[in-house]
Amino acid sequence: MFTGLVREIGRIRALAPSRGVVRLDIDAPKLASSAKLGDSVAVNGICLTVTAVKGRVFSVEAATETRRLTTFESWRRGAMVHLEPALRAGDPLDGHLVQGHVDGVGRILSVKKSGGSLLMTIGLGASMARFLTPKGSVAVDGVSLTVDEGPFTDRFTVNLIPHTLQETTFKAARTGRQVNLEMDVLVKAARTGSGWPGIEEKNQTPVASKPAGLTLERLLAKGFGRLGSKGRS
Repeated sequence: MFTGLVREIGRIRALAPSRGVVRLDIDAPKLASSAKLGDSVAVNGICLTVTAVKGRVFSVEAATETRRLTTFESWRRGAMVHLEPALRAGDPLDGHLVQGHVDGVGRILSVKKSGGSLLMTIGLGASMARFLTPKGSVAVDGVSLTVDEGPFTDRFTVNLIPHTLQETTFKAARTGRQVNLEMDVLVKAARTGSGWPGIEEKNQTPVASKPAGLTLERLLAKGFGRLGSKGRS
């Protein structure tokens, strides 16, 4: 579990196929200094497991499904990525609850300056757009952001304040850039009775046939409240 607050911007040192997965080496002195084997870390919003640590570099591995559902395949050596270690019991929840399970890929449609801020509009598919809500939360490349403007049929806009621009790679955002999107898990649970978009379509069960609303049982079923539980990608 994560909060969507970037703790460090790392640089990709190497990508290499290894035993059916792709090994990713990331130069991140701050995170690497405290990372341990088996730790979870969000890399541009993707929950991955630390498999090696050497000096200021740590390594993770991405399976085929992770690469298929995210922007991973477009990453190259030298690229900068958002990093966040897993939330630990007792840590403050300053962003919003982020699982590190990317729902899909969006694309930046426009970037426009507004005073010292940046208005960034992102296009996305209908299966994800239905989980947008005014002033709700969304994780974009692992960054917790507030939904500012609609329409919510195929796009949404976020307002990036100067602090966010300073602490993320969005200061260099350009039209056409693909981004990882994770919709708010609480909205997903409330609107579908589960934490996953599209589960009704897959099971061919109408949404209306499921009990509406967010319940304690559903939150517990998703792992909320269980100390020490860790997600994996």
